[in-house]
Amino acid sequence: MYALVDGNNFYVSCERVFRPSLQGRPVVVLSNNDGCAIARSNEAKDLGIKMGTPWFQIKHLEEEAGLAALSANFALYGDMSDRMMSLAAGLGHRQEVYSIDESFVDLTGIRGDMTRRSKKVRERILQWTGIPCGIGIGPTKTLAKLANFIAKTAERKPGSYPEQHAQVCNLSALPEEELNHLLQQTEVGEVWGVGRRIGAQLQEAGIQTVLDLKKLDPATVKRRWSVVLERTVRELQGMQCIGFDDAPAPKQEIACTRSFGQPVTELADLQEAITEFASSAAEKLRRQGSHAGQVLSFIRTSPFRAQDAQYSRSVVVPLRRPSDDTTAIAHAALMGLQAIYRSGYRYAKAGVMLLDLAPGSVLQAELNLEPVEVRDRSRLMVALDALNMRYGKGAVHLASSGMVSQTRTWEMKQERRTPQYTTSWEDVPIARA
Repeated sequence: MYALVDGNNFYVSCERVFRPSLQGRPVVVLSNNDGCAIARSNEAKDLGIKMGTPWFQIKHLEEEAGLAALSANFALYGDMSDRMMSLAAGLGHRQEVYSIDESFVDLTGIRGDMTRRSKKVRERILQWTGIPCGIGIGPTKTLAKLANFIAKTAERKPGSYPEQHAQVCNLSALPEEELNHLLQQTEVGEVWGVGRRIGAQLQEAGIQTVLDLKKLDPATVKRRWSVVLERTVRELQGMQCIGFDDAPAPKQEIACTRSFGQPVTELADLQEAITEFASSAAEKLRRQGSHAGQVLSFIRTSPFRAQDAQYSRSVVVPLRRPSDDTTAIAHAALMGLQAIYRSGYRYAKAGVMLLDLAPGSVLQAELNLEPVEVRDRSRLMVALDALNMRYGKGAVHLASSGMVSQTRTWEMKQERRTPQYTTSWEDVPIARA
């Protein structure tokens, strides 16, 4: 038995916790450099704003419909996610955090009324964090995900589904006839794992609803489409095919890339950006306990600026020994940048990718067998991460990344970002009597 806990319009909900004036208003959160909508309130959805709509296309709604647009505040969203997930974990005995706003919880073996238990956890999350969420329960992950969709849809659009399924929907507690009725009301494209292309193929084949998909023969689905869709059909039929992961598998590649807030032309500015990206990637590398064998650096101009000369290059620099040392990784990234940089171009994006990753414990054992002396900076890296964790990202950084306190030409444009209420002492709200 699984539950899926999902924060409603998560980025917007985080903003509303600290700005109650946004309640009831159409709100969108914009992507890096305030490019397009990546989160929308229900009121914004009702205005017809689609996910990924460019900001310049909906800017007129500020005056016409009172639309509020905010720059992404990922430090706030990450911290609020941690708080929500810690409360959601109390629903069961195992938790798999699936994304920043979703987590699966294993309910197997837990006694009592799961619907009632879920409603209490939902109320606790709302009271303690201010984040509204929906909870779906089912005998498989796919059915739990589908139940969550029904729970949120029944809350947002009364009449689409029976009101008793709003906020919390427990498919495992329903009689077969009622369950099939709900599946008949749900379009096949809403199933987890059915993408746009497969969804269109299914509809062309006359499979319009989730119930239609559930009734298919799994072997036939495998022959006609894929083993992935076969697994989805079996999950809809109640057979567990997708396992529960207590911890995600280590990443095979780690990347840190950014589009610049304005075109960058000078090598010194690119060096600051590349150092910052390499440092961030190295921190992620240490977090998962891996070492990198190669470092890729890239720079490119904007393909959308037809009037600019176009240039795009990347290079891979192998490390002498696999490492998680920020200084070694940044040095390799800067060597790569030096090799591919060409003056006279207006660069719009750059990035660093760590390749050839392997567990640090295995590599350390191999290094200990080498007669060549290797300088151990592991304690330095632990101290670096601890200081940045305690005093904020960038509290301690490499000199080549520039002065954090000064405006850097390559930084993202975030003209509408709200304060980092929970992660910065300067931004903590003050309640006055």
